[in-house]
Amino acid sequence: MELFIHSGPEALGEKAGKEAASIIRTALASHNEAYIILATGTSQFATLKTLVAAEGISWDKVTIFHLDEYIGVSDSHRASFRKYIKERFIEKVPAVKKAWLINGETVISDEIKRLNNAIKDVHIDLALVGIGENGHLAFNDPPANFETDDPYIVVDLDEACRKQQMGEGWFRTIHEVPLKAISMSVKQILKSKHIICSVPDQRKAQAVLNTMTKPVSNLFPASILRNHLNCNLHLDPYSSSLLPPTILKKAN
Repeated sequence: MELFIHSGPEALGEKAGKEAASIIRTALASHNEAYIILATGTSQFATLKTLVAAEGISWDKVTIFHLDEYIGVSDSHRASFRKYIKERFIEKVPAVKKAWLINGETVISDEIKRLNNAIKDVHIDLALVGIGENGHLAFNDPPANFETDDPYIVVDLDEACRKQQMGEGWFRTIHEVPLKAISMSVKQILKSKHIICSVPDQRKAQAVLNTMTKPVSNLFPASILRNHLNCNLHLDPYSSSLLPPTILKKAN
């Protein structure tokens, strides 16, 4: 894992977004198509803003998947990740080749099957991810399932995760936050050739510290990113504020 610390969340997003654009261009030049995974949430605002403004990308050759979606949330709800990706990405770039958006309102077993069939033979060029306040990767809350080979799974959302979603303003009360979601599995995320992890904000500082210093464990799900050969972790002064000097001095 490569560590980058930027002057603020906007600088973080600009760097991560430009890096993502470069990886996509390289994939297109290499095999005339690209497959990417998009994350949602407040951590991705600046990264996606930069990516959608990038030039020189033939979006009609790019297929996108996304990480997770609540079960039982309408795509008109402000918390819907389908709504998020449509408004912050799909509607801001020329038409993509294909967008595999998760539908949490249909028969869930059928939706899992549809998604797993879609991604099972795909070589993902790039995954954009974040880290939750509880250290989750996608919606794989601790203790995360590090063993399943299924690309998409149904997960339970723990209280810390649900409080984060409320705290970010997606829901008015914790009682409105769903108890379950469809999430891309940890193993599937790690199959990506490149991973860009964007983590701004002071409230993520403890999770970043755990990710970087705790043993790689499903109790600290994002710690598994340290085992990926092409993962870049982008932080700002707030999210990196608890890191010890021994780690900070290694930052780019």
